[in-house]
Amino acid sequence: MEINKLLNIVFPPLFVIALLFILPPFLVLKLLFSTQRFVFKENVAGKVVLITGSSSGIGEHLAYEYARRGARLSLVARRTDRLQKVADKARQLGSPDVIVITADVSKIEDCKRFVDMTVNHFGQLDHLVNNAGVAHGTFFKETRNISDLVPIMDINFWGSVYGTHFAVPYLRKSKGKIIVISSAAGWLYPPGATIYSASKAAQIGLYESLRIECPEIGITIVTPGFVESEMTQRFRPAKYLKNEPTDDCAKAIVESTCRGDMYLTEPFWMRPLFLVKVLCPELWDWTCYWLIVHRRRALDKNA
Repeated sequence: MEINKLLNIVFPPLFVIALLFILPPFLVLKLLFSTQRFVFKENVAGKVVLITGSSSGIGEHLAYEYARRGARLSLVARRTDRLQKVADKARQLGSPDVIVITADVSKIEDCKRFVDMTVNHFGQLDHLVNNAGVAHGTFFKETRNISDLVPIMDINFWGSVYGTHFAVPYLRKSKGKIIVISSAAGWLYPPGATIYSASKAAQIGLYESLRIECPEIGITIVTPGFVESEMTQRFRPAKYLKNEPTDDCAKAIVESTCRGDMYLTEPFWMRPLFLVKVLCPELWDWTCYWLIVHRRRALDKNA
C-alpha cells in the first residue's frame, strides 16, 4: 500500500485522538498567556513607529493613537500636505518627534528610502505598520483592461513586501513588531472584490509565514471589516449597519499590538463569519450570491 493511501486511512483518526488530549492543556496555557499579555502590555512611549498610508483613514488615526501614548512617529504617504497636517496634530497629542516622508509603497526605491530615513533620524525602528492600500470593488468579468488590476497587487501586496524587506533587520535587532492592516476580504473572499481579496489573502499568507521565520518579531494581522475611512466610502454595509468609527478601530489595533496578539478583527462581531466560511463554505457562498450577485443582477436588469 502506498504511504499516502495508508496515511489517508490512519492519520485522520489519530489526529482527532491526539487533538482530544492536546487541546485542553493548550487552551489552559493560552488563557494564562492571554492574561499575562493583558497585564503586561507593551509601553510604546519613546518607541519609533513607522506608518505607511498615514495621510488618512486608519493610518491617520493610528498616528494619533500612537502619539497619545508618546511614540515617535515616521509618517509615510503620497500626499505631503495632508501628511503635514497629520504630523502637526500628532505632535499636539503628545508625540515627542514626528517626521514626514513622501513616498509611494509600490516603488522599491521609495520603500528603501523611507526605512533608511526613519532609522537615520531616530536610530532605531520598533513598529512597522503596513497600512497603505487601495480598495477595488468591481466584478472580475466586468474588467475591461486587465492591466488596470496590477496597481492593486503592487500597493496592497508588494507595497507591504518591499517595506518589510528593508525593515526586518532593524526590527530583529529591536525585537520589534509588524502590524499588518489587511482586510476581512482576505479570508472571506466576497464577490465583487476578486482582485482586492486576492491581494489581501496574499498579504496575510506572507506574514503568516514570516511570523514563523522570524519569531523575534511580533506580527499582528489586522482584518478590518466595516470601518469608516476615506478608502471605504464607496463601499457601504447594509442600511441597518454602520461602519465602525476609525478612531475606535485604531485604538483597538494599538491595544492589540501592545498585547502581542496574533490577530485582530474589527468590528469584533465579524469574527464568527470566518467560522461560517470555514465550516459551512456552501452556506457562505450561497448567502453571498443572493445578497450580492443576485441582487446586482436584478438591479442591472431593472436599470
